[in-house]
Amino acid sequence: MGYLVSHAAHSLRLAVIAFCCAGTLWLVGCKKESASAPAPPIPEVQVITVTPQTIPDSPEFIGQTDSSRPVEIRSQVTGILKARFFSEGRDVQKGERLYQIDPVPFQAAYLSAKAKVAQAKARLVQAQQNLKRVEPLLAEQAVSQKDVDDAMAEELSARAALEGANADVVKSKFDLDNTLIVAPIAGRIERSRVFEGRLIAAQTDLLTTIHQLDPMYVYASAPETFVLKRFRDRAEKRIEGATLYQLRGVITFSDGSTYPHEGKLDMLEVGVRTATGTRDFRVTFPNPEKALAPGQFVKLRVLGAVRNGVILVPQKAVQQGPKGRVVFVVGEGDKVELRDVQATAWQGTQWVVQEGLKGGERVVVDGLQRIGPGIKVKPIPAPIPDVSSTPPAAEKAQSAL
Repeated sequence: MGYLVSHAAHSLRLAVIAFCCAGTLWLVGCKKESASAPAPPIPEVQVITVTPQTIPDSPEFIGQTDSSRPVEIRSQVTGILKARFFSEGRDVQKGERLYQIDPVPFQAAYLSAKAKVAQAKARLVQAQQNLKRVEPLLAEQAVSQKDVDDAMAEELSARAALEGANADVVKSKFDLDNTLIVAPIAGRIERSRVFEGRLIAAQTDLLTTIHQLDPMYVYASAPETFVLKRFRDRAEKRIEGATLYQLRGVITFSDGSTYPHEGKLDMLEVGVRTATGTRDFRVTFPNPEKALAPGQFVKLRVLGAVRNGVILVPQKAVQQGPKGRVVFVVGEGDKVELRDVQATAWQGTQWVVQEGLKGGERVVVDGLQRIGPGIKVKPIPAPIPDVSSTPPAAEKAQSAL
């Protein structure tokens, strides 16, 4: 029995020794395998070397068209509307008949005023003759000084009455003439807001409106911050070219088509709208074909200036960070840096970067998913894109302000 126990213990010791040897061999093998594993490869990224450029500066705004002279048609007299002569929505010429107010009461008032003028003239002649009679009698003391004074006063009163009667004639003639309402300007007339038989109140009721459509105005608003930065950039020579009232405008309609005529910026509002913090400006466009109509919303792009020291990078290289737009830059030692940039607009398929990058820096454009700040990379030049397939900058410029 003791022999069996001793034999079992001896077998157990041999098994433990064998297991330990196997474990030691496995650890040694793992260490050798770990020591022989190659280091991970340095990721390759495609980069472009950026250079400052001078590009057209053409910010874009939402504008609304308006006629250059919207003239409201109102009556100068109160009366019954008797006739309308124009066709609604058509062009009218200056002096063309529009409305007729019943002239009969005004004709009667005019004739009555003329009759009062005749009466006043007769009274004046009588007063003058009476004065001539009494003045010589004063020297002979045949009349008193009071009689002469009364005759002079009567003559002056008759003269004043005649002037008042003449004024009534002028007023009644003015009213009579204004019973026929004519177009004060040439343009396109709106629908009529009144019809025959309506009592028209003088200078109150709006009858219709005539719009002068050539030229046409386009009004737009720019944030005050944009205007201030614009003036500052011009003072610092970042923006050069046309001055404020030399700038031109181009219209793009809602269907994407472009208006064939260029306009000129001719007004920047003096004050700032306190409700919106914006400043209005106006661009005047020729409209010979009457393609522009009042009230249209259009895209207005302002041309004529250039921006210096601008860096263009492909859109895919610009990422959205927590505080704004960022790019990855390969710096010293081929290590990646995260850079905040001010990318304000698109030029074709590229971002316009005004601040955050310098000429000669390498910007990562491909392989962004394999890198992060501080990682060492292998930069290779990105292939040059086919310029012929890139839309013209002037056709694709969009402002992000």
